[in-house]
Amino acid sequence: MGLEAARHLVRLDAARVILAVRSTDKGEAAAASIRPSLPGRSSDPGPVVQVWPLDLASHASVRAFAARAAAELGRLDVLVCNAGMYVYKSGFSLAEGDEVTVTVNVVSTLLLGVLLLPKLRETSVRCDKEVVLTFTGSFVHLMTDFPERRSENIFEALAVEKTARMPDRYNVSKLMELLLVRELSDQITKSSKPGRITTSILNPGFVRTEIMRDATWLFRIYYVCLAAVMARTPEEGGRILVNAAEGGEETHGQYLDDCKVGTPSAFVRGPEGQKVGRQLWTELAAKLEAIHPGIMDNV
Repeated sequence: MGLEAARHLVRLDAARVILAVRSTDKGEAAAASIRPSLPGRSSDPGPVVQVWPLDLASHASVRAFAARAAAELGRLDVLVCNAGMYVYKSGFSLAEGDEVTVTVNVVSTLLLGVLLLPKLRETSVRCDKEVVLTFTGSFVHLMTDFPERRSENIFEALAVEKTARMPDRYNVSKLMELLLVRELSDQITKSSKPGRITTSILNPGFVRTEIMRDATWLFRIYYVCLAAVMARTPEEGGRILVNAAEGGEETHGQYLDDCKVGTPSAFVRGPEGQKVGRQLWTELAAKLEAIHPGIMDNV
């Protein structure tokens, strides 16, 4: 889906599209597949489509990517935080002190966004334009009771293997991401810092991707059959990412569904969801400060 979004952005004449990838070999192959989308552009598409390494399971990798972007990019108009993972068959494991799904889908994703807020603001001010920070969420935030929300420290509770409910962990991570993006959007709205940053979280719907590659063989068979009948193609999913990247003030702080402002779950909208969102934000802010001291000043 991210590859197809990149392909669409190139077709729409983006000056530079950076593919952030764990495997640079696979990234280069993806970039090569985009190059036919460049008719009439530079004969050397290298400056247009670039491949940069990024491993969201590593805080150091996220920090290095953000530092490179801050140093090398003259401007940053759009940041699409699309990466995510689903863990089941491989079981519980920790990465950077958190369960790996939480690290990748929540902590590192927000870490990247907050690290690049200064570059986004700089672009907005210098170019006198709206810039966009968008995250890929999911409708599955509706599909969890999230019992860990009652814990004194939610992130710590999710890092305990004995009580981990791994089949539900992806759903939980997407609910956490949604709550945190809403909190981040509120913080950006309240900030006195210059620049116009539109922040949103999108639901691409059911898209035919490889995210379930770690599921059991039985569930994968079910998933493949269901996807063949009901799922959007990656190209269609890519369009939804591009729609969110277009921004618009009306999308700030919103959950985007089918390319329009949608309605998240009743829990998210209600008082308990707001309370849990504030708790998660407090916990995440402490984590991010430990990872990169001073980072919360970016907000």
